[in-house]
Amino acid sequence: MGFNCGIVGLPNVGKSTLFNALTATAAAEAANYPFCTIEPNVGRVAVPDRRLEHCAELAKSQKLIPTQLEFVDIAGLVRGASRGEGLGNQFLAHIREVDAVAHVLRCFEDSNVTHVEGGVDPVRDAETVETELMLADLDSLERRVVATQKKARGNDKEAKAQLEVMEPALALLRDGKPARGLAVSAEQRKILDGLNLITAKPVLYVANVDEANAATGNELSAAVARFAAAQGAGSVVISAAIEAEVAQLADEAEKAEFLEALGLAETGLTRVIRSGYGLLGLVTFFTVGPKEARAWTVHAGAKAPQAAGAIHTDFEKGFIRAETIAYEDFVACGGEQGAKEAGKMRLEGSEYVVRDGDIFHFRFNV
Repeated sequence: MGFNCGIVGLPNVGKSTLFNALTATAAAEAANYPFCTIEPNVGRVAVPDRRLEHCAELAKSQKLIPTQLEFVDIAGLVRGASRGEGLGNQFLAHIREVDAVAHVLRCFEDSNVTHVEGGVDPVRDAETVETELMLADLDSLERRVVATQKKARGNDKEAKAQLEVMEPALALLRDGKPARGLAVSAEQRKILDGLNLITAKPVLYVANVDEANAATGNELSAAVARFAAAQGAGSVVISAAIEAEVAQLADEAEKAEFLEALGLAETGLTRVIRSGYGLLGLVTFFTVGPKEARAWTVHAGAKAPQAAGAIHTDFEKGFIRAETIAYEDFVACGGEQGAKEAGKMRLEGSEYVVRDGDIFHFRFNV
């Protein structure tokens, strides 16, 4: 699994249309009224990666298995959700469970699609949602910090460590700033993640434009990009309507021709995934052989045994070494045998940090 990303936003901004397109299913009902998505819908999509295809071609692999990305389509939020308005409680509970947030913002005018705020203004919409999430986090943290302070006064070391994260996070939220802005150490990051604060999650702003502006964006999407940059967040421009059309095309050549006619080099899905990987600091490694070529995902900074553990826990427990070839060397040398002959295969131990594109063969003993 690559990562788990919740698709959020106000009603009628294109969340469910995007979800359906990304997962190429009709699991989420896309309708022109609020709350048409009553329960979170989960869809898994293959992560497109040309490197995997090249590896499979060189190794003549019988099967190609990409890594996957999970999207969760969450019911539309409205102003007052932190106080239970609309489907606020459901929305907040579901969003706490995801690793990252893809916040869809409406950047198109359409008199046939109503807007809950009465007019199109994506930055206002982003601020509305962010405010509700901060209020929810503030309420959650204020209730928890009292008990933690009491434990800390009793010399509880764990409580003291938690307070070192909770109190500055609380100060940020009271100042109207999301918890993701808190500077923490690696150890404190674990504590912050454990608090399950919604605004501590990394966010990607998805500017949903009409078909005519899919390639270049428009003034509204440019405003979103500026807003995201100010927040230290990522942003990407897509057209959910185009993605829905592309999802209906089974032939890859037909898809490419359709996108080219619109001035697009790739699908919105590819851009969302690339941005999401950067957002969460993920890297991809490969295992390649005659039976299958497969892509795997780990967090940047993961060491070889952890990568082995992504395949099977026994591989990590009994890790001995990793036979490693860089993707560029694998391709340049025409595959594994050529890389070995050229001296491009390395034997890496337990301290080796995985690099994006590494091709591994793990040696282990259970």
